[in-house]
Parts: sequence; C-alpha cells; structure tokens
Amino acid sequence: MNVSIVLFTADLRLHDHPPLRTANESREVVPLFVRDRGVTGAGFAAPNRLAFLADCLRDLDGGLRERGGRLIVRSGDVVEEVCKVAAETDADEVHMAADVSAYAHRRELRLRRALEAEGRRLHVHDTVTTAVTPGALTPASSDHFAVFTPYYRQWTGVHLREALAAPRALRVPDGVGSEELPSRTRLQGLAAGLAEGGETAGRRRLASWLRAGIASYEDQHDDLAGDGTSRLSPHLHFGTLSPVELVHRARAAGGPGAEAFVRQLAWRDFHRQVLAARPTAATADYRTKRDRWRSERTAREDVRAWKEGRTGYPVIDAAMRQLRHEGWMHNRGRLLTASFLTKTLYVDWRVGARHFLELLVDGDVANNQLNWQWMAGTGTDSRPNRVLNPVTQARRYDPDGAYVRRWVPELAAVEGPAVHEPWKLQGLDRAAIDDYPDPVVELSAGLARFRQGRGGD
Repeated sequence: MNVSIVLFTADLRLHDHPPLRTANESREVVPLFVRDRGVTGAGFAAPNRLAFLADCLRDLDGGLRERGGRLIVRSGDVVEEVCKVAAETDADEVHMAADVSAYAHRRELRLRRALEAEGRRLHVHDTVTTAVTPGALTPASSDHFAVFTPYYRQWTGVHLREALAAPRALRVPDGVGSEELPSRTRLQGLAAGLAEGGETAGRRRLASWLRAGIASYEDQHDDLAGDGTSRLSPHLHFGTLSPVELVHRARAAGGPGAEAFVRQLAWRDFHRQVLAARPTAATADYRTKRDRWRSERTAREDVRAWKEGRTGYPVIDAAMRQLRHEGWMHNRGRLLTASFLTKTLYVDWRVGARHFLELLVDGDVANNQLNWQWMAGTGTDSRPNRVLNPVTQARRYDPDGAYVRRWVPELAAVEGPAVHEPWKLQGLDRAAIDDYPDPVVELSAGLARFRQGRGGD
C-alpha cells in the first residue's frame, strides 16, 4: 500500500479523526475536500455556512501544513473528482466518515461502485460525526428508536472508543493539483455576527466552555439572556470537534452540568439514527397528523412577519432577529419560534425548516428537520399537541426582559417583564413604542385554529 486518500466531508479536523489515522499508515496521504455541486444544488450551501466552511478549510490546511502536508481542494461531482485524484496519485484506498442523509448514502454507494470498478477500495468509518453509530442501538420491535428516553438509557451504556490524537506528520504526494482555498471575504449576505469557523476556534471555545461554562449548564442552558449554552453546534455540524471527544471530556469534567450537556449530545445521535432509518423524514411527516397546514402562500403576511421578527410577540421577534444577525439562535428560542409558526400561526413546518436552513450556520438536516417535526407534533414528541405560550415562556426564561431588549430595540425603554406584553401599555408608554407592531394573532385564536386544523382535538 502506497497512497491513500482521505475524503473530508463533515469532519474538518485533525484531532480524533479515524479515517486520517488509518490512511496515514500509508506511505503517502492525500487529504481531499471536494466542493460538492450536489450539495450546492440541493440548497444546503447557504452563505453563512459557506463562510464558516471557508474558515474551516483554511484552518484545516494550516494544520496539515504544520505537519508537512496540505489540503487538496477540488470542485464538482464528488465521485468524479475522487476518482480523478485516485488516478493521478495511483491511490489504493479512499477513507471517509459515515453520514446519515439520503444524499450521503447515494454518494457513498456511487463512490464505492466507481472505485471498485477501478480496482480501488472505499473504507467508511463510523463514530466520526456521531458518538454512537446510527443503527447500533435498536429496540426489540423496530429498526430504530422512536422515543428518546429508552434510546438514551442504552446510549449511556455504550463503551466509546478513545479519542485519537492529531497526527504528528504526514506526507502528500508531489504534484497533486489543488484549487485555491475559499474565503469568506468573497461572500455576500452574511450574518453580521457570524462566528469564526475552524478547528482552532472550535477547540479554543471548547476549552473555555469546559473551564467556565459546563458546570452551570444544567441550571442556565434555558436562560435566554444569560446565553448559557455551549455554542458548539456549528463545530459539531462541520466536524471541527469530535462528538466522541466531547463526551469523554464532558464526563471527565463531571457534575450535573456535564451530564445535562452529554444528554444533548445524545439527542444529536438520536436524531441521526432516526434519519438513518427514515430518510424521508427530512421532507415528510415522520408521524402524520393529517394537518391542513396553511402554506407560505396562503399565510404570506404572517410568515413574513415571523421571518422579519415583527409578529408583535417580543420573545419570538427577539429570537428571529438573533437568527438573522448571528446565523445562530438560542435553543429555547428555536423551540419557541417553531412552536409559534406551526401551532400558533398553523403554518407548515417545512416553511420554517427551510428558512432556518437558509440562515443557520449549524443548519443540519437531521437536527433541524427533526426538531422542527418535534415542535410541529409530526415527529417523535410523545405530546404532539403541546403548544408553547410565548408570553409565559418569556416570563420564565427571560424574566426581566433583557434578551428581548437586546434584540428588539423598539422596546428598550420598557422596563422589567412588561416588555413581554407591550400591547398592554397605555398612554405615553405606548406612544414611545409606536414602531413596534401589534400581535399578528391572538393566542386563543391561534390555538383554536390549530385544534380545528388538527382534526378538532
């Protein structure tokens, strides 16, 4: 064995990278990333994610160069480009991480067939983008878990492999051509507060989180203004951090906060095993309720108000404005805005999921689509008709209104929890917030419409 290719996809790191570790046992390694036209065509190449990706690729290339290598970048059809590089370098093997989407499965099958036709081998490695392999845990009566709690009980008992160190050195064959690395400076339409991508930034944030954030996570992760979340989701999405390493390091930190954080990592694996077993859940109801959804066309003005953060419900508007400014949203905000669109406005969950994928830097088919289905009541939630009241939720998770005032400047002068119900203000107080809209719908009217649309329950 002389040359192996490592095809990077959603695993843009050097630490804890089984495909790279195995490939580096060859005399020479080709670290390859293909800018996949199939992904671009499918609508997943949103500007915020392209910018974060550009950061990741530049950081990955820098790390490889420190070890004597470099990143090879090509554009086009993944199968065609991998086969071209394999022919140019006479590579025997290609190593890559497993993935769960229907597109990833089709890509893997096509690549395997093409390589085998040329006498080469494809090795697909598990537990690169997940802590536990999708499909490794199953209940007695099904091919996957449809309820999180029994899945989590089994998940916690799995013995995880040890995290791998980054390679000390590697050698790339001479003469392998590469395109120029992409740069976020060439992109337009980016969120003003978009975070920095790359393994270096991810590991720096992880270290800070373990040092000063994880201990209080259980108590503060729902605090909207306090922002007690890890903000590691973009790095997990692009694979600049390893979920296996995160579980190990969180468990080493210990305490209720670490346990709560590990539980969220298990949710991520849970959604992946659902999508792996039911790929159609990316676009179709996992459990249909025969909803008579309002479409984006029929609910045009309500959807526009929701997207622009002008619904008249301050906590909803604050979260939607955070999304537009940062390309990220607090998890509690995601739950509230999804419940509001699907249950209060009774708009098809796919409308919201599509909008989130257009803006979220951590936009992920498994997590995004299945969380939207959870809140819409068409997914794995055991209480599909639950509705989150935006006012009571705001009073609980933003009690003094700091989160709302941060993102809705029209309400900056309203003190305390009154900011969550500005339509109740009278006289001069109301005159001071004339730029803020009245509610697009009364909550009771929205609830009645939802119940009628879902069969009169």
